[in-house]
Amino acid sequence: MKAVSGEVRAVVVEREIAHPPEKVWRALTQPHLIAEWLMKNDFVPALGHRFTFRSDWGGILDCEVLVVEPNSRLSYRWNFAHDDPSFDLKSVVTFTLIQTDKGTHLRMEQVGFRPGQKQAYGGAKAGWRQFLERLDEVLRE
Repeated sequence: MKAVSGEVRAVVVEREIAHPPEKVWRALTQPHLIAEWLMKNDFVPALGHRFTFRSDWGGILDCEVLVVEPNSRLSYRWNFAHDDPSFDLKSVVTFTLIQTDKGTHLRMEQVGFRPGQKQAYGGAKAGWRQFLERLDEVLRE
């Protein structure tokens, strides 16, 4: 049995998008498009590339690309250093794209929330829903 203090939680958001995986992939991997739905960045879809996300609220996330499978799967470290342990986050974000008859099934998972990070976990749950709504808007343009 695992000790409760060692458990981590994940935020998972899934949605159907009425666009092909290639178009969704482009919005997930092109820096100017990522900036429209997520955050300012210096992202490059290359294994091992280190990059940052810069938020409107002043936060800076240190990231590293872990998986690049074009039109299928993208994963990166998503670390936010903070003096308060309840916000000091070391996590991994993974996008999985599955082609469907109507477009793409998109699954986003962010794993790494520790038990004492309830506020960060709740913020991520709400935040990812909003981010993916904006992604839908960017894809419609």
